[in-house]
Amino acid sequence: MEEELFIGVDVGTSSVRGGLINKKGHILETSIKEIKTFHPQPDFYQQSSEEIWNACCFVIKKITNGVAANKIKGIGFDATCSLVAVDVNGNPVSVCPTGENSQNVILWLDHRANKEADFINSTKHTCLRQVGGKISLEMEIPKLLWLKNNLNKQCWQKVDKFFDLPDFLTWKATGCDSRSLCSKVCKWLYEASPMGARWNQDFLNILGLEDLSENNYYKIGNTIKAPGEPCGNGLSKISAHELNLIPGIAVGTSIIDAHAGGLGLLACKELSISSSFSTHLSMICGTSTCYMAVNGEEIFVKGIWGPYFSVMVPGMWLNEAGQSATGKLVEHIINTHPATVDIKNKIDRSIFIVEYLNILLEKLASKDSITVDTLTKDIHMLPDFHGNRSPMGDHTLRGMISGLDLNNGEEQLAIIYLATLQALAYGAKHIIEVLQEEGYEKFESILICGGLSKNKIFVKTLANVTSLAVLVPHQSESVLLGSAMLGATAAKAFSDLKTAIHSMAGNADIVQPSSNTKRY
Repeated sequence: MEEELFIGVDVGTSSVRGGLINKKGHILETSIKEIKTFHPQPDFYQQSSEEIWNACCFVIKKITNGVAANKIKGIGFDATCSLVAVDVNGNPVSVCPTGENSQNVILWLDHRANKEADFINSTKHTCLRQVGGKISLEMEIPKLLWLKNNLNKQCWQKVDKFFDLPDFLTWKATGCDSRSLCSKVCKWLYEASPMGARWNQDFLNILGLEDLSENNYYKIGNTIKAPGEPCGNGLSKISAHELNLIPGIAVGTSIIDAHAGGLGLLACKELSISSSFSTHLSMICGTSTCYMAVNGEEIFVKGIWGPYFSVMVPGMWLNEAGQSATGKLVEHIINTHPATVDIKNKIDRSIFIVEYLNILLEKLASKDSITVDTLTKDIHMLPDFHGNRSPMGDHTLRGMISGLDLNNGEEQLAIIYLATLQALAYGAKHIIEVLQEEGYEKFESILICGGLSKNKIFVKTLANVTSLAVLVPHQSESVLLGSAMLGATAAKAFSDLKTAIHSMAGNADIVQPSSNTKRY
C-alpha cells in the first residue's frame, strides 16, 4: 500500500518551519525559513503576510522535493495568534502608523493596545469570564479596537477581512475564508459550549465594535470550524501551482501554534506515567511559553484563560496559561551581558553559548562541591520583564534581579543565566498551584517541547522546582507533528482528531525531580 504523507507548517515568531510526516508520526523531512519582524517604535511589532506565505511556499517545496505529489494527502497549518488585515482584493492593508502596506500583521507580542485592553476590562462584561476575568492586550479584540481608534481611515475603513494568522494561511491555501474555533474562541472571545457557538453582539456593541457584525460578521468570520475539519475543497489551483502540489489535497482547519504543540505532546507515552490527558500539563516553549491543561469539566481559574470548549481536543475544555517572555528573556539576559562578546569570540561556532554556560555551571558547582541549583543562593530574579500573562494577568509588571555586585565576567553571566532558568521554573510552579487550587486534580507530569525543552539544566530545574516528572518527547518537533495531525484528520486518514493524536504521538524520556535539592 502506498505510504500516506502529511505536511505540517508552523509559523512561529521569527521563522516558518515545515515538516513531512507519515501516518505513524515520524518526521521524514524538515525545512526552515526566517521571517522579518518590524519594530518601528516601542511596543509595536509588525510582520508581512506576503512574506509569511512566501516562506510557507518555500518550506513546503523544500520538504516535498523529490516526493511523488500523489503521496501528499493532507496539509495542516499553525501560526502565532497575530492579526492580519487584507482588502477586498486580498491585498495587505497596513497596520503601521507610517503606512507601509506590506506590514499588515500585528504580531502577537505587540503591546500597543494597552489602553484598549484596560477599557475592555473596565466593562467587566461576562465575556471576560472566559479569559480569567481580564483580557490580554496581546489578544485580537484590543488590537481591533486600537485600529478603529487610531487608524480608522488608513486601515479600518479599507479592510475587507481580518484574520487570525492561522486562518489567513488556510484561506491562502484554499480560497475558503472559514475560521478556526481555536483562534476565534481563544483570542477573539467567540463563545462556544456543548450547547452551541456564537459571537456575543452585546460585547461588541459595548466596545464600539458593532460594525464588525455587519453582513453576518463577514469581516471577522461567520463560518467557524473545529481544528482538523476540511477547509473548502482543499488546496486551490493557484496554491497548488505555487507549492508544486496537486489541487484538492485536504487542508485541515488551522490551530494556534502553541495549541498545535499541545496536540503533539498530549499522547506522548512513558510506561510509568498515566495516559490520561487531564493528568498532564503541556508546556510549549518558544519566545514565550504557553501552558495547556485539558479537562472533561468546565473549570474557571482567575488569571488563566479559558475554559475553552473543543478548541484543541474535541469535547474537552482547555485552560491556557502563559509566560510572556521565556526564550526571549534568556536571549535578552545573555545578549545584554558584557561577557557575551568575549565568550562568542572564543568558542567554536558549532557550540551554542547556552551549551557553554551549562558546562561552565557544572564546573563551578564541581569546584565548590555543591549542586548546580545552589550556585544562585545570592542571586534572585523576577522574570516578568514583558509583563505577567498568568496568573497575575498584569502587563505592567516588570522584572528584577537582586543580589548583583560589580563582577561582570563570564561566571557572573552563567549564574544570572541560571537564576533566569530558575525564575521561569518558579513561574511555572505558580501557574500549576493556581490551577490545582481552582479544581484541577494534582498533575502527574509536565510534557515539554520547544527551545527550552532542549536545555537539560532547565528541564531538570523545572522538575526540581515543581516536584513533577517532566516528559521530553523523542520526537522533538511536537508543534509540526500537531499541525500534521490536522492535515491527516482532514484527509480522513483517521476517523477523528482524537484518534490522530493517539496514533501519531510517540514515546518520551522522563526526568524525575531530585530529592536532595527539595529543601533548597
